[in-house]
Amino acid sequence: MRFPAPGDLIYLDRSASVQFVNPFWLRLIRVRRDWITYDGWVWLDGYELDGDGEAVQRRSVFVQTSGLRIGKPGARTARRPP
Repeated sequence: MRFPAPGDLIYLDRSASVQFVNPFWLRLIRVRRDWITYDGWVWLDGYELDGDGEAVQRRSVFVQTSGLRIGKPGARTARRPP
């Protein structure tokens, strides 16, 4: 898996963190590399997307990089990634 980059669509569910009981898509704005975290974890800033791909809320999330599923920027957001 590659490291996320601004503009990526990221599917967040329990594999990224136990806090995501209700999975959602996040359009990444930036990776907070200036914030110190545990090894394998990272802070992400982005916009939570609804089923139509529209931004509904800005969020900062703390996630495990090994659990991230990165989609393609043109991908439909209402479906789960393969």
